[in-house]
Amino acid sequence: MDLGSLKYAPGSVKRRKRIGRGPGSGSGKTAGRGHKGQRSRAGSKKRAWFEGGQMPLQRRLPKRGFTNIFKKEFQILNIKDLDRLEELQGVTPEVLFEKGFVSKKNVPVKILGDGELKKAVEISAHAFSASAKEKIEKAGGKVTVL
Repeated sequence: MDLGSLKYAPGSVKRRKRIGRGPGSGSGKTAGRGHKGQRSRAGSKKRAWFEGGQMPLQRRLPKRGFTNIFKKEFQILNIKDLDRLEELQGVTPEVLFEKGFVSKKNVPVKILGDGELKKAVEISAHAFSASAKEKIEKAGGKVTVL
């Protein structure tokens, strides 16, 4: 056996259908495209969402809501995550970024109150929820809003 004698497995290769080759082939004349109409023409392509000229779905449905241009995006961090920090002297967004607690350096950080805090933490962030502020101060920590 050598590379020159390799053959496809029987039945695995099918010959392509040659269309438009006369009436005896079974797909002559209109070449399997039917009679007239948009899809019988050469270069016939239509967008996936085209509905044949009917009013499209995205125009039939009403528009709702709006985008608030004054919305502030925060990276959120919970109290339980702060409890995992070893070094708790002066926790800032930069420190949280270096330790991998937040993923972006230039997006404000908000501390939320999920979980319990066992250590006194001095933390600076852009925003705090009321419950987070209460839990940090109850544990003997200090809250600074940037």
